[in-house]
Amino acid sequence: MTFTLSTYAIILPVVFLAGVLDAIAGGGGLLSVPAYLAAGIPPHLALGTNKFSACFGTALATARYIKHGMTDLSTALPCAGFALIGSMIGVRTVLRVDPSFLRYVLLLAILIVGVMTLRKSQLGQVQETHLVPAKTRRIWFAVGGLLIGFYDGFFGPGTGSLLILLFAWALKYDFIRANGNTKVVNLSTNLAALAIFSLHGQVSLSLGVPAALCGVAGNWIGSKLVILRGNAIIRPMFLLGLVMLLGKIAFDIVAKPS
Repeated sequence: MTFTLSTYAIILPVVFLAGVLDAIAGGGGLLSVPAYLAAGIPPHLALGTNKFSACFGTALATARYIKHGMTDLSTALPCAGFALIGSMIGVRTVLRVDPSFLRYVLLLAILIVGVMTLRKSQLGQVQETHLVPAKTRRIWFAVGGLLIGFYDGFFGPGTGSLLILLFAWALKYDFIRANGNTKVVNLSTNLAALAIFSLHGQVSLSLGVPAALCGVAGNWIGSKLVILRGNAIIRPMFLLGLVMLLGKIAFDIVAKPS
């Protein structure tokens, strides 16, 4: 597939902004995937190329957060392993099944998450992982990793926000480490999804490489803001990501009822 200058003009600036948002609180796919589709890229090619560019930006943010001690690898790595398995299953499923039905489930879920986050003003403000028993932690990162990984491969946008919620609410991390852990998991699911999309020829390097450069730049700026401002910037951006995800799902339901 060949692309015009207008295709790049539509996609690249949005991928940069998506990188900034993704590094801070997840949800970058809520900006980038619609940009690919708006530029006329077929859905599977859009998802695959978006995964390609997202991998590089997420890798940069992950490395920076690990370097600054903003991750807990003892939890993030096992969760990433389960999420990787879930992501591979999700991608194989979406290549064969219409994901429309998932919108209705997510619409209710995101409403509940948003209300819960607003009501619990201390959510993600304090590190209380010691209050979660070891067995409970293992259950949460196994089941949560599989389900969110499946969602990432099957549907995609908003995965980072859902992972932050898993780490902040269920595992009681503050937003800083919840976000750092999310990047480790997100990187594994992106790589798994990219591998399968690539095997099915659904990645465009001519578009993905410049998009990756823009995504890396956006992630560098976003991660820099997190390192400097921490929870003060993550919480509002996390809520913004939830609102965007809710709006997208609601729009998809109205526009394409199923």
